[in-house]
Amino acid sequence: MAQTANLKILTVVVTHNRRALLERCLDHLNLQARRPDQTLVINNASTDGTESMLAIRGVRCLTQENLGSAGGWHRGISVALDEGFDAVWLMDDDGFPDRQALARLEEVLRPGVACAASLVVREDDPERFVFPHPVLDRTGLPVLFAPRRKLYTVNDLARYAKGETYPFAHFFNGALISCAAIRRVGNVNRDYFIFGEEVDYFFRLREAGEVCSVLGARHYHPDVSGRPYTAQKIYYYVKNTLVINRRYLNRPLQRNLLTVAAALGRTAWRNGVGEALSYLVGRQAPALYRAVARGLRGEVGKDFHG
Repeated sequence: MAQTANLKILTVVVTHNRRALLERCLDHLNLQARRPDQTLVINNASTDGTESMLAIRGVRCLTQENLGSAGGWHRGISVALDEGFDAVWLMDDDGFPDRQALARLEEVLRPGVACAASLVVREDDPERFVFPHPVLDRTGLPVLFAPRRKLYTVNDLARYAKGETYPFAHFFNGALISCAAIRRVGNVNRDYFIFGEEVDYFFRLREAGEVCSVLGARHYHPDVSGRPYTAQKIYYYVKNTLVINRRYLNRPLQRNLLTVAAALGRTAWRNGVGEALSYLVGRQAPALYRAVARGLRGEVGKDFHG
């Protein structure tokens, strides 16, 4: 592919109280074969010395109240638009890009492509995804009932991909997004707070151009499959996923049932069976039922009350 020339690229890293991991990410940004034109850290009210560390390193930082990941992306994208960047490279603080990642993404971000994203792989096992990719149907939607619904390894994805890209992307862990596409569809919806904003934005950006993962670009990330769920995360996962099922996907009823089942199953795996049962019939049940009711009504917003 011919490389797109002279793109002005802003890297945006959103952080909250993960100073050591953020420093690792910044170190790898400095090692990029194609260096970003500027790096901006959106600091969601960290209290662990993040601001002073960034000041010592000379890294640009904007500190705000904790508006969640969605509020962080919105702020960073706004800066990219206001300051005339051609593309914005988005990532969380706990992952880091391969040395060639930005160069390979820039090659793909040609006219007609809204977003070129890295594959998000486990730092301890780079052939396995942190977040599996869905198998897509003919319309580009994740399949619901099929012998295989998810792709868990790079080799699996390569067998389904056409060439060097796959028409799905996990945003905000190494996604390079065209600012021209952003101007067409608008900014990230801040109301999602901590879950679902990336899926919502995926479907919105597809209206502006191709959205894809680039098989040759890697973003390394800790394995999160064993991290315990908090009540807040379960609430927003269920509520916001139900909103997305209704807005963008087919068979929303079946998908909604699978969403609740997945939330309970993951809670059982990460927090224990007793904790999962508490969301059905115990002390956490009111929060789960509120999440379902508000999700079915299409309500997004920061409205969790523990």
